Parts: sequence; structure tokens; C-alpha cells
Amino acid sequence: MVENKKIRRALISVFHKDGLDSILAKLHEEGVEFLSTGGTQQFIESLGYPCEKVENVTTYPSILGGRVKTLHPKVFGGILARRDNAGDLQQMEQYDIPQIDLVIVDLYPFEDTVASGAAEQDIIEKIDIGGISLIRAAAKNFNDVVIVPSKSEYSLLLEILNEKGAQTSLADRKKFAERAFGVSSHYDTAIHQWFLGE
Repeated sequence: MVENKKIRRALISVFHKDGLDSILAKLHEEGVEFLSTGGTQQFIESLGYPCEKVENVTTYPSILGGRVKTLHPKVFGGILARRDNAGDLQQMEQYDIPQIDLVIVDLYPFEDTVASGAAEQDIIEKIDIGGISLIRAAAKNFNDVVIVPSKSEYSLLLEILNEKGAQTSLADRKKFAERAFGVSSHYDTAIHQWFLGE
């Protein structure tokens, strides 16, 4: 198992864009390619960086009012493929799956929406599916992939990028994975509590 991994391609899809600029600047400087969706893709391009649309990779548009954007084998295959597994690498080539080394994602603001007194339908729409799935997939494959599950981790990522360039150690990736499961656990607990309250 290779301890240090280079970040070549990043999938970025976030609800909160504040604080992302400095990370994008550093990643771009390091030659990292960007892959994104909707508003995040527009935000990245507005800063002058090239960014490939996820739908160009999947050949599917965002459907069902945005409920399905990233849920596709070409996205999840690119995250979950084991880089030291010949079978996985062969299938990536066979199905033209791009390798994704860094996932920066956050979740719809479920708790804020509940706290605002929003209607039930609005609350339900803030139950994140794609984001939570990306977080779990990238965290599961921490051997190869860096997962940044909320803007709380931006400073840690920036620190690593400034210190090492677009490269992470296994310990770095495991630390992000640990935080990622903390984020997903908290999020699902909040949703569970809301259903109990209902």
C-alpha cells in the first residue's frame, strides 16, 4: 500500500461556498482538475478555473429537480475504486471511469431548516442523499481518497496543501475519514430526532 497519494482530480459539490476560494486557488496551482455540479461548477468557473461538469462524465443531466446529480457509477466508481486492485483498475478503463482523489462536499442544512420552522416538505427536501453518499464512499476508500465533509475541515486541508502540495499521507486521509463519519453520524441523528418528534 502506497502511503502518500497525489491529488489529481477533485470532485467539489458544496452548499456553502464561503472559504472555498483559497482551496481552489491552491489546488489549481498544483494542477488539480476540477469536476463539479450546478452552482458549485459556476462558482469555480467564475473564479477563472476550468471545471468539468459531472453530467459530461455521467452523460446524464441533473434530474428530479436536483434530487439526482452525482448518483452514478462513473462518479462512485471513480471514488470507490481501489488503486492497488488490478480488477478495479481494469474496470475503470473498460467503463471510462475517471479517478477521483479528493471529494469536497457538504450537506444540505437540515437542522437550520427545521429550526426555521419550515414546512414538512421543505424539511424533507433538505435530507441530503448525494452528499451523504459521496461522504461515505470517499471515507470508506480513505486508503486512496481524501474526503472533506464540511467547511469545518477547509483549514485542515489548506494547511496540508500549503505544507505538502497536492499530496496526502495515509494518516491525513484517515483523519479526514474519521471526521467524515462524525459528520454523517451527526446528520443522520438529527434527521432521526426530527422523525421521532413528528
